[in-house]
Amino acid sequence: MEFENRFRSEGDCIRYLCELRWPEGFECPSCGGKESWRLKRGLWVCRECRHQTSLLAGTVFQDSHLPLTIWFRAMWLITSQKHGISALGLQRSLGLGSYRTAWAMLHKLRRAMVRPDRDRLHGLVGVDETYWGAREKGVTGRLIEKKAIIMVAVEEDGPGIGRIRLRRVDDVTRETLHAFIADSIEPGSTVRTDGLQSYRDLDVHAHRRDVQRKMDQEEHSLQHVHRVIALLKRWLLGTHQGAVSRTHLDFYLDEFTFRFNRRKSASRGKLFYRLAQQAVQVPPSPLSTLVRPQSVV
Repeated sequence: MEFENRFRSEGDCIRYLCELRWPEGFECPSCGGKESWRLKRGLWVCRECRHQTSLLAGTVFQDSHLPLTIWFRAMWLITSQKHGISALGLQRSLGLGSYRTAWAMLHKLRRAMVRPDRDRLHGLVGVDETYWGAREKGVTGRLIEKKAIIMVAVEEDGPGIGRIRLRRVDDVTRETLHAFIADSIEPGSTVRTDGLQSYRDLDVHAHRRDVQRKMDQEEHSLQHVHRVIALLKRWLLGTHQGAVSRTHLDFYLDEFTFRFNRRKSASRGKLFYRLAQQAVQVPPSPLSTLVRPQSVV
């Protein structure tokens, strides 16, 4: 009820986005001017150079024909439910006439769930890889044909779990695994892995390499990572019924990371704020960039 009362009109939503996009007040992207006036069609005009700026241009909401009130309700449904919502569930909750519209909204918002400049993991970090997809006949070891490979990095906080990072990769070569570790983990941190040869010779990280098959199950040193992998697959199979294509898997991983790293937040409103804040900072994603030939794995 508090949410509905606060964002009951387009004007309420516009004022909220203005504060998020221009927290220090309006600034003209052309001349840097601070003074402006607003036109009825959602444009701001700079008093200095008369340049017209749209609040929604360059954001997730660009070129959308849906009211902002619908977008705000979608963001609230996504962040207020512990396990998220599927496109079909979003369509039903919002009363949308098209499944494709709900699907596109979800994928656009997923692109706002991870900041490109986010802090890297640090301390003791476990790293392992897992696979997503149906079992493949005639393929052994770590080779794949249709399945997707997902790299997982997990901060170990004693018996608990800190933040995580996920990424889909094409292979498990030394170059690929070392690149993921460099992008995800602060130099000087300690990286714990299994005995895969591709992890050897890390340059700027301390390395603990344990051959898991030589240990009892309860002694495995990557239990934190394996727990996250189990939760990820349960979420993909539960909320999304396993119908996740390799083409869009990266963005489902972003959503899971967004949710998991904020799982201890007691305020659903704060999650909504973070998603809306990042939605006005990431570039737009036209439908043509979302819809590509898909193969469900």
